[in-house]
Amino acid sequence: MKKVVLAFSGGLDTSFCCIYLSQDLGLEVHSVVVNTGGFSAEELKNIEARAYALGVKSHTAIDETEDYYRETIKYLIFGNVLKNATYPLSVSAERVCQATAIANYAKKIGAECVAHGSTGAGNDQVRFDMIFQTLIPGVEIITPIRDLQLSREAEIEYLHKHGVEYSAEKAKYSINKGLWGTSVGGAETLTSNQYLPESAWPTPVTSSEPQQITIDFENGEPVALNGTKMSPVQVIQELQAIAQPYGIGRDIHVGDTIIGIKGRVGFEAAASVILIKAHHTLEKHTLTKWQLSWKDQIAAFYGNYMHEGQMHDPVMRDIEAFLQSSQSTVSGRVIVELHPYRFIVIGIESAHDLMSNKFGSYGEMNKGYTGEDVKGFSKIFGNQTIIWHKVNQK
Repeated sequence: MKKVVLAFSGGLDTSFCCIYLSQDLGLEVHSVVVNTGGFSAEELKNIEARAYALGVKSHTAIDETEDYYRETIKYLIFGNVLKNATYPLSVSAERVCQATAIANYAKKIGAECVAHGSTGAGNDQVRFDMIFQTLIPGVEIITPIRDLQLSREAEIEYLHKHGVEYSAEKAKYSINKGLWGTSVGGAETLTSNQYLPESAWPTPVTSSEPQQITIDFENGEPVALNGTKMSPVQVIQELQAIAQPYGIGRDIHVGDTIIGIKGRVGFEAAASVILIKAHHTLEKHTLTKWQLSWKDQIAAFYGNYMHEGQMHDPVMRDIEAFLQSSQSTVSGRVIVELHPYRFIVIGIESAHDLMSNKFGSYGEMNKGYTGEDVKGFSKIFGNQTIIWHKVNQK
């Protein structure tokens, strides 16, 4: 009997896949859940119990949270990456990490097949397929939901026929939670003119009193929250716990999918949007004009290429080296104030602050040069434009 490794979350699509792969295709199913910071210990136990109830031969949970930060999220922070100036790439980055972990596990147990529950309409099918083809060439890729073109209603009916109860109400919204944010998909996100209702968001808004917090960065990485030193992963988790109840970081992203159609997805990602904004503010104080300019251009490409699942292209390692190098002076404290549905970056404190008053104050008096120096500079700086206008006067 052939072994198949199934990327498993315990949701509707992968529950269908469990039964279909074993009972319809006669495969030995080994389910794997890759935790990228979105599951509690209790949730992982429930997922394991569900997998065995669905008839898998073995089930494994792989914790990739630290690797996810170190190999992916860190560079999204360095690059201040928000796709289309909105989306922190939470699902995109997660899928790359998960697909890589699943490919490595399939290799480890000598599986002949690997399967995922992606549909034929979204980005995940490309990300999973491409990474599997790159890392485990020759291993057969099986995608039941895509191949059978199943609706969610058809999947629920199939499960019911095989004695598995699945609530249609439970399947109303597709929730994907990870360290870098939570995505929400439903009927509203399939339209162009509807917003998700309050009940669809996983975290209810319960905080209303303004609160000031501080985030410390060292070489671009978040290392302390409110003065307490902790790992970057802990900073993200603690910040999420504090800020998400304010309803901060909720939005709907509209973007171009890899396969060329437009798509919408809701997300809540308070920690992500606060950290990116705080980090970017610190960078504007501590980096030069051209460091910021080139970072913006390179980071935009990095985010788009990651979004398309291309994390194993060696150009991504080259860009990461540039981003890492750019962070050598990005250290200091950022003060942020939280309010319901919004936040304000109050300012920064850093030994590397290029706004130092030793060299003068913007809009007032400068101490590094004289008025005559500026006159000469202005004449030379605009020389070619002056010549053009003289040559081309009518």
